[in-house]
Amino acid sequence: MLLEDEREGLAAASVSTAAVQLYDTTLRDGAQMVGISLSTEDKVLISRRLISLGVAYVEGGWPGSNAKDATFFERWDRELAAEAALVGTRLVAFGSTRRRGTTAAADSGCQALLACGSPCVTLVAKAWDAQVERVLGCSLDENLAMIEETVAFFKAHGREVALDAEHFFDGERANREYAMACLAAAFRAGADCLVLCDTNGGSLPWDVEAATARVRDTLPLCRIGIHCHNDTGLAVANSLAAVRSGATVVQGCMNGYGERTGNADLVAVAGTLELKMKLRCLPQGRLPRLTETAHAVASICRQQPAVAQPYAGSAAFAHKGGLHVAALERMPEAYNHIQPELVGNTLRSVVSELSGRGNLRAAAASAGLPPMDEATSAAVLAQIKLLERDGASFEAAGASVEMLIARSSPGHMVPFHVREFNVLCSNRSFAAAGDAVLPAGTAAGYRAGSQSVNTAIVKVELPSGETLMQAAEGNGPVNALAMALRSVLAPHYPALNSVSLRDYHVDLLGMEGTSAAVTRVAIDFQRDGATWRTVGAHSSIIEASFRALVDGLEWAITHCDEEGCALPGAAPRTQL
Repeated sequence: MLLEDEREGLAAASVSTAAVQLYDTTLRDGAQMVGISLSTEDKVLISRRLISLGVAYVEGGWPGSNAKDATFFERWDRELAAEAALVGTRLVAFGSTRRRGTTAAADSGCQALLACGSPCVTLVAKAWDAQVERVLGCSLDENLAMIEETVAFFKAHGREVALDAEHFFDGERANREYAMACLAAAFRAGADCLVLCDTNGGSLPWDVEAATARVRDTLPLCRIGIHCHNDTGLAVANSLAAVRSGATVVQGCMNGYGERTGNADLVAVAGTLELKMKLRCLPQGRLPRLTETAHAVASICRQQPAVAQPYAGSAAFAHKGGLHVAALERMPEAYNHIQPELVGNTLRSVVSELSGRGNLRAAAASAGLPPMDEATSAAVLAQIKLLERDGASFEAAGASVEMLIARSSPGHMVPFHVREFNVLCSNRSFAAAGDAVLPAGTAAGYRAGSQSVNTAIVKVELPSGETLMQAAEGNGPVNALAMALRSVLAPHYPALNSVSLRDYHVDLLGMEGTSAAVTRVAIDFQRDGATWRTVGAHSSIIEASFRALVDGLEWAITHCDEEGCALPGAAPRTQL
């Protein structure tokens, strides 16, 4: 549900002001990507994000194909129509032209499209003569009739109609006259938009640009759309090439989702249209929502956001090399093609063995820590390079970097020192003598009912000089260590009671994956909406894990006071 100020902003900035309109097909074409399966609720959530961003069209699905899509169209009317009307976003139902040998009025698919009540309909039709004859199994003339009659049917019922000319560019290369005839049939029947589809994703930008220009010159009064797939990695480039030749509707998916290698990424399309080509495609003031929308849709689709995604990726404006960071301090545009804030992203300096002192200065400033002098920054940088040599990786572990910098700062009080820790892993068997053992080859030597027991003992010293020791059991050695540390520290630092481990990741480095390999452990923590990541590396997985645990808990303590609230100037923030 949109907030009231968001509603006012949407009402004041309509998609009608856009020079190029974005047509999002994430809910249909995007859902055809391997690994994505969207529920009706998922579709509603994604639609809200797209409406808030201000895309012109949201393709809801194929009403005649499954009950889930039919339900979505009902929910749009109940829950989303009013919000969409504020910005001018229109719901689209997708389907095909009538089947051969029947009429549009008698065709069940056409009837399902009509019944869903969507104000816009997109009809897919073959524009490649070989596919008409070999896939549809009908004559070329019959296909033209199917196009013209179906478009006319929906126009007679007051719908806005777009024709997706499937395989248009393949068809235009094979039989230009027939591909154009398919478009002309739809145009004669009143189609509002003729969409040129690079269905196989094999076209090149200069070919798309030339073919689009030919359509523009042949049918100068029609509105042209473009629909590109990414099989050659050129979906965005092909979409922009079509715009150069007159296309004013760009179809695609958020984050480039879609069948096979995906569709044109509307994130990259929107950013480039507005910032590079100076063509508005979103309502005024909506472009800074691009990154937030991309990440939200990724989360709903249960996909990891692409780190290197143009404009919206977490690495899109991240800088690792020391020379780059040093140059950015003097000239922010030196290694950034735009200001990250224009698309809702942020400039980020990554700390690693390739870093210079400028990376550390940026990291310290981001963490709200005092500036370091040259000697201190050189010492911290040397420590980071040494630790990375031994297997650590700090570029994604911002909290560990912050702790290294903080510990070097004058006046920093370390909240605890670990003097000693020990982990005991044992096995308790609850099977009595004579009980049956598991079959040979499944768990040889172990009795049914045996249980692994992990006990950790930690000894810590507090700033007061008091030494404390605590033991705890856990369902694994790392969990036991975390429980023991939390138990001994929480009475003094209550904020730790609400800290939890969100993720635990292990990498084996070197030694070809053998048990002698160096182990790198990364741990993600969370508390009250804040997330942070730490890293540890050692030949012992327990030692590596303990180093990451200590960094993570110290980070939590230094950002909270005794009552568990954020310290002034150190509000919870993401440090992944």
